[in-house]
Amino acid sequence: MSSPAAGFRAGLSARAALALVAALALLFFAMRAVGTLGPVHLRWTLPLSFVLMALMPWLLMTRAGRRQIGLRRGAAWAWYRHALLAGAAAASLCFLLAWAGFGSSADHPYVSVARSYQATMNTQAFSLLQLYLMFTLPALIFSPIGEEIFFRGLLQQSLEQRFSARASTAIECGLFGIVHLCHHGLWWAATGLALRPLSAAMWVLMMVGVAWMFAGLRERSGSLGPAMLAHMAFNAVMNLYIFLVLWPPRP
Repeated sequence: MSSPAAGFRAGLSARAALALVAALALLFFAMRAVGTLGPVHLRWTLPLSFVLMALMPWLLMTRAGRRQIGLRRGAAWAWYRHALLAGAAAASLCFLLAWAGFGSSADHPYVSVARSYQATMNTQAFSLLQLYLMFTLPALIFSPIGEEIFFRGLLQQSLEQRFSARASTAIECGLFGIVHLCHHGLWWAATGLALRPLSAAMWVLMMVGVAWMFAGLRERSGSLGPAMLAHMAFNAVMNLYIFLVLWPPRP
């Protein structure tokens, strides 16, 4: 019989906890795919998936378990300063690497993100500042909170019931990178769903590296707060490049 899962509610074994969280990961991946690659009227499934990610520890874990994954105060203020700089630097590095390889073509991952913005509404009626604020403010709330709680928190903890901490981090960072194919790499061509192999591979590797940085901040600070702030900084700076350099995206 599998031993009880540390930090999870009573009666949930380590094996069952991992299976349940893995099933949730598949569900959230499906919701993200629909919310990014599906029709415009289903885009709401993307922010909903982030909200559900954030709620899971309160449904599946004890109070002590939530503290164990980093849902607590206590990180020194220096960690937040490091997190802010690290997130901004990571977004800049990703932009420059993709620019060096693909310029402002459709193979630049940030161009794909820009096109997803363009597809959600009529953007011609707004200034660049208005567009930046409209798309950045939600990006500072939904994905940084939901993804950090789920990937660096709940998923990491459930994996550590069965694997080493390093292997668990590698798995959750790898999944984080793969799921971001929904934002760049996968796209609808005339013949159906297609893949941009070179830029998709670069994007996944960059997202794995960024996720590893988030995981390092969470592990060293003992809190998810710095990881969330680094994630917020990444999204904010990514959108700066989108609206100052890449907007409007080329057809």
